[in-house]
Order: sequence, then C-alpha cells, then structure tokens
Amino acid sequence: VQLQASGGGLVQPGGSLTLSCAASGSSLDNYAIGWFRRAPGKEREGVSCISLSDGSTRYGDAVKGRFTISRDNAKNTVYLRMNSLKPEDTAVYYCATCSVLIAGYFGTWGQGTLVTVSS
Repeated sequence: VQLQASGGGLVQPGGSLTLSCAASGSSLDNYAIGWFRRAPGKEREGVSCISLSDGSTRYGDAVKGRFTISRDNAKNTVYLRMNSLKPEDTAVYYCATCSVLIAGYFGTWGQGTLVTVSS
C-alpha cells in the first residue's frame, strides 16, 4: 500500500485543520490507516487509527476529544480533523498503516506533512 499525506500548514492556537491521506494499492479494506506524529526532540507519538473495513477507531490520549478520524472508502482517503489545536500539536504528521487493537503499531508510511500551531 502507498500513502500520501496532505493538508498541513500554519494555524493559530485554538484553530482547526484537516489532514488527508490518499491510499493506493490492493485489498485496502484489509487495512487500518491512521496517523502518527514526530515533533523535534520527541519520540514518535501515535495520534489515531481507523479500520477501513468496519470503521472502528483508536485515539492517542493527547488528542482524544479534539481530533476526529474518518474515512471515505470510495475515495480511498482517510481524514484527520484537528480542532482546538495547541502549540504542542506542532509536528510532522505521517499517514501510516496501523492497528486499532495494538497501540503504537505503525507499518508502512509515506511522506509527512508539517503542522505548525503558533500565533
């Protein structure tokens, strides 16, 4: 599977942003796709994951209640709606294959997209 993330940018604290992940390949319904992020000087952090088959989801504790992951299977695209953004959300966000059952598991990922939260 190949993954392409887009939608990053500069946003003020408290603002919103939506990331998109376009997936290509065969048997996509067998996968879960989500996001992890990597901030300078910090370890990789799982953000969210969604099963393309049944829509079940997982969220990291830092983003619960603020971020929403969704999918459009017809477009082979996964979205991450990010609300109430904080400066600590600043990071490169990577779209990746993941598991809704295993926290922190990420398999294949593509090029990241930078999100900067700053006034």
